[in-house]
Amino acid sequence: MKKYILILFLTLTVQNIAQPEFSRISSMPGAFSRFGFGARGIGMGNAMSAITEGNLIAYYNPALSSFQQKNSFQAGYTFLSLDRTLNFLSFTRKFDFYSASDSVKPRSTAGLSFGVINSGVSKIDGRDNNGFKTGDLSTSENQFFLGLANRFSDKFALGVSVKFYYYKLYEEISSTGLGFDIGAVYKFNEYFTFSLMISDLNSKYKWDTSPVYGQQGTVKEDKFPVLKKFGISYFNPEYNLLTAIEFENSNAETNFLRFGIEYNIYDRLFIRGGLDQFNLSNKDFPIKPSLGFSYSYDLNGWIAGFDYAYMLEQNSTSDRHVVGINLVF
Repeated sequence: MKKYILILFLTLTVQNIAQPEFSRISSMPGAFSRFGFGARGIGMGNAMSAITEGNLIAYYNPALSSFQQKNSFQAGYTFLSLDRTLNFLSFTRKFDFYSASDSVKPRSTAGLSFGVINSGVSKIDGRDNNGFKTGDLSTSENQFFLGLANRFSDKFALGVSVKFYYYKLYEEISSTGLGFDIGAVYKFNEYFTFSLMISDLNSKYKWDTSPVYGQQGTVKEDKFPVLKKFGISYFNPEYNLLTAIEFENSNAETNFLRFGIEYNIYDRLFIRGGLDQFNLSNKDFPIKPSLGFSYSYDLNGWIAGFDYAYMLEQNSTSDRHVVGINLVF
C-alpha cells in the first residue's frame, strides 16, 4: 500500500456528514456544475431557463439554443478564494431549415450549443504517514456538454443535452460520468415565456481506490442530484426590461426559487441583479444575491462584449467575481 494518506479522500467517505443537513446538495457530486455559467447567468441569479433574448447556451436549458439569433462565443473566468478555479467556454449557433414551397419563412429552426466548465483546487498540502510534506496536490473537475434543439413553431421548442464529466482527483484516481438534460420552451406571447427542464439524468461518478490502497481499496458510486426546473420570463420591449423567476426541485430535498432582472440602460449597456438559492424547504440555507453588467461594441458587424458579475458567497473568505468576454458574429 502506498505511504501517502490524503485528506482529500474524505470527500469519498464522509460526503453526507461533512456539512449540516441544510447544505446537503452543496456537498453532493457535481457541485461545481451547479454554480451557474458565465457572468450574465450568474449576475441574474441563474434564473435563465426561460430567457430567449441575448446570448444563449444549452447549460440553462437545451431548448434555448434554437432561439439564438447569430453565432455566439463566450468565455469566462471566476475569481474564487481557497485556491479554487472555475472557467467557462461555450459556442451557440442557430440553423434555419426551409421547405421547398416557402424559401422565405423557415419550416423549423434548430440550435446547437456546446461548452466546457472547468473547475479545480490547487495548492493542496500533501503529507505522508509521519506528517512530512510531500508536495502540493491539485484536483480538476470538468463538464463537457453538447446541446441540440429544434423549434417546431414560433412558440415551442424542445432540446436535449449530453454531458460528459471527468474528475481527476489524485494521481491514479479519476472518474467519468455521462448525464442528460431535457428541456422545453414555450413562448406564450411576445412578453411571456415558460420553460420546463430536467437536469442530470443518469449523472454519477464511480470510484475505485484500489490503485492507492490495494486490496483495502473500495468501489463507490456517487449519484448527482436530479434537478427539475420550471421558469417564467417577462420581457417588456418598451422599457427594455427583462425579468425572470425559476423554481427548482431536487431529490436532495431542496426547493429553490431564483430571481433575475436585466435592464438595457443605454444602447449596448446592460445592468443586472439576481437572487439565487432561496430555499423554500429550509430558511437556514444561504441565499446568494448577485449584481452584474455588460457592455458591447460593434466591430464592423461583429459584436464584442465584456461581462462582469458579483455574487455573495457566505461560507468563504471572499465573494465570487466573474469576468467574461463574448463575441456575436
